[in-house]
Amino acid sequence: MTTSNYATERETTEGKVFTVTGGDWDEVVSGTDPINDERIVVNMGPQHPSTHGVLRLVLELEGETVREARSVIGYLHTGIEKNLEYRNWVQGSTFVTRMDYLSPLFNETAYALAVEKLLGITDDITERATTIRVLMMELNRVSSHLVWLATTAMELGAINMMLYGFREREYVLDIFETITGLRMNHAYVRPGGVAQDVPDDAIRKIRDFLQLMPKRLKEYENLLSGQPIWLERTQHVAVLDVTACMALGVTGPVLRSAGLAWDLRKTMPYCGYETYEFDVPTHTDGDVWGRYLVRVAEIRESLKLIEQALDRLKPGPVMVSDKKIAWPAQLAIGVDGMGNSLEHVAKIMGQSMESLIHHFKLVTEGFRVPPGQVYVGIESPRGELGVHAVSDGGTRPYRVHYREPSFVNLQALPAMAEGGLIADVIAGGASLDPVMGGCDR
Repeated sequence: MTTSNYATERETTEGKVFTVTGGDWDEVVSGTDPINDERIVVNMGPQHPSTHGVLRLVLELEGETVREARSVIGYLHTGIEKNLEYRNWVQGSTFVTRMDYLSPLFNETAYALAVEKLLGITDDITERATTIRVLMMELNRVSSHLVWLATTAMELGAINMMLYGFREREYVLDIFETITGLRMNHAYVRPGGVAQDVPDDAIRKIRDFLQLMPKRLKEYENLLSGQPIWLERTQHVAVLDVTACMALGVTGPVLRSAGLAWDLRKTMPYCGYETYEFDVPTHTDGDVWGRYLVRVAEIRESLKLIEQALDRLKPGPVMVSDKKIAWPAQLAIGVDGMGNSLEHVAKIMGQSMESLIHHFKLVTEGFRVPPGQVYVGIESPRGELGVHAVSDGGTRPYRVHYREPSFVNLQALPAMAEGGLIADVIAGGASLDPVMGGCDR
């Protein structure tokens, strides 16, 4: 007489439960689950236009209903955090800017704040440098939210919105290019301040942008907010209430769309945000529609912050005065938009031999950072972006680890998708606004 590999199934308040001691799972459930053979497993991605990067979703479907969802990452792994251990502290800015490539200036600022905290120079950062950091981050927040709005609208069928969103983003990238010489991956915010000052031409462009953008936001809302298809695809879809957000560590617009006004610029201020006037937009539905409303409102708040930052830009240095940290001559971009200008090189060469030697050592070896470890968190477009930096007293980081909101928020996808339709996986996943460069770092 043979014994059964598993006990008889029993019904519970959570559904049918099996106690399995061996055997094949399909054989265990096939006799009692009438639709077991009708479930299929679908790989969405990693090369899929609606996964916001190289994200793979493994979906178990019953018809068009998602019964199980798993996020698989690692297809874009760059090893940036490990690379930081082999570069000096200033060179680290060039690496971290490439993590979340839609918000590079946030990556750089969080890193710079952490290094400055280790150095003990947080209070020495000049007022102009701090104001420029706020100005650049809020411009970056606008451009990041525009990409989210453009791509999410495209995935839900609103093709025109995709064109408009990227059109306005191009305006912001032109401003960045005027200031930093690059559209993306700037390495502009550095320990001690910023790489160079904001030119007058950029100020004029920003003023023009502040005049243009409110009108364009009205156009977006006229296009989407009352559109029946947009409402059907976003309202009551991929709901994640505040309790679930807290349990999963979700932050940023997703958390605020569930009703909790948690924004590090208000709750744990940095860069002088406590001295600016702005609101923290919230919603209570916790669905894709709420996340859309929150992000559009955040663009408006960022425009208010940008205007205040412009009004605060007073003449002054943009790097700390300590020559053991700051470069002896101000960085200037060459005519090719990349290398150092001849005037910059001549200024270095025209100084004393000691200054030239110091400049050479500072650039090649870098400065030493006292041993210790710190954590600094800032509010990125996707949520809490945290940097845990560890120094052993050398010229290179011992360890730098990022608390990336895209990585943390992605674990909410199964909670949002399971039990819903496969079409809503697209809307729900997009509403998290994940950037895989931040996940796979």
